[in-house]
Amino acid sequence: MNPIEFFVCTSFFCIRIFFANFTVPPSPHFAERERESAQFAQASHPAYIELPFHLLRRGIIQVMNAQKGATKVLKTDADGRDSAPLEEAAQMLRDGGLVAFPTETVYGLGANALLPEAVARIFEAKGRPSNNPLIVHIPSIEPARRLVREWTPLAQKLAQAFWPGPLTLVLPKSDLVPDVVTGGGSTVALRVPAHPVALQLLIKTGVPIAAPSANRSLSLSPTCAEHVLKSLGGRIELILDGGSCGGGIESTVLNLTVAPPQILRPGLISAFEIEAVIGAIDFLQSADSQIASSSTFASLSPGMTAKHYAPDTPLILGDEKMALELGMKGEKVAFLTRQAPLSLPDLHAGRYILIPMPQTPAGYAASLYATLHKLDEAGYTRLVAEPLPPSEDWNAVRDRLARASFNHQKS
Repeated sequence: MNPIEFFVCTSFFCIRIFFANFTVPPSPHFAERERESAQFAQASHPAYIELPFHLLRRGIIQVMNAQKGATKVLKTDADGRDSAPLEEAAQMLRDGGLVAFPTETVYGLGANALLPEAVARIFEAKGRPSNNPLIVHIPSIEPARRLVREWTPLAQKLAQAFWPGPLTLVLPKSDLVPDVVTGGGSTVALRVPAHPVALQLLIKTGVPIAAPSANRSLSLSPTCAEHVLKSLGGRIELILDGGSCGGGIESTVLNLTVAPPQILRPGLISAFEIEAVIGAIDFLQSADSQIASSSTFASLSPGMTAKHYAPDTPLILGDEKMALELGMKGEKVAFLTRQAPLSLPDLHAGRYILIPMPQTPAGYAASLYATLHKLDEAGYTRLVAEPLPPSEDWNAVRDRLARASFNHQKS
């Protein structure tokens, strides 16, 4: 071996030895948050085992894998009894990864709510504005108490009545909740999901999970794993496929920091149901009024931007005459109506088609996003949705259609 070859080989060997023994320590702030995460988990679930301080380095590796398109889909039973996929997803969350999972409303995109670096990845993956807060999911009332400054008797009464279920409560946050979760605000939104997969994932993970809907910001919420993969494939580590979501639209968000409490986002729990438990509340009567007030409440609740829940295909509110006129102008139009017989039409037939929608608010909500996803795939150029009844029980669905049609209504 000549001197040059000896020098190169020796240098290469020394470099390998150096990097084999070199580790990048996490920042003190990150280590502190990881300790808080472990302490929270141990208090809520004694069987939880504290993680070593390798999370930041592993998180970087996971980000690199996600950027390479390495989103993994794991099928799991809808009853939450299939432990292997849940254990893998729980470990991914504890390691700072992003996991999409089913709830009774829509699929959520979850991260460990106590790790700011992990939560920040939700905003990056979704393209979500940093001032738009996230809902924190917990498995029961007890963990919720530790995430707020004061757990009020009103919160206790509502939680006992509606949790697990699609009601989100907004309360002043404790110091345990990172600012990135709340969009920099002083309140935190909390709920206990009713879906068995979501509940088991929370229990196995042992930490609260921050989770908005698992889709790109402002676009249609996903009601099945295929919707998530189409929207976020290559941006997240893992999707738990637990089948379709039954509720179809998001939870009701109730602000408990004001008196009387105020609905910030209508959802699957109606104002009438809430009032039956705690008495009078304040709620905006129309979806248009809610949209007009979006700038006021955007820092308290997710889902309050004027444009939201929007399909790729432009959607407007109108009657059948409007839909027919658009078809005559050369548009390929789908008209969503409750007046047609309920059946599944051929979505690819003709330039104008009637899409029958359910007659009840709950039925309409359950099918709305899934129907809009199908119409996006079918290549229609315009969607026209028939206006819904003005009664309070239709508030949530009217809200979703009003936001989905924002910016297209006058076109």
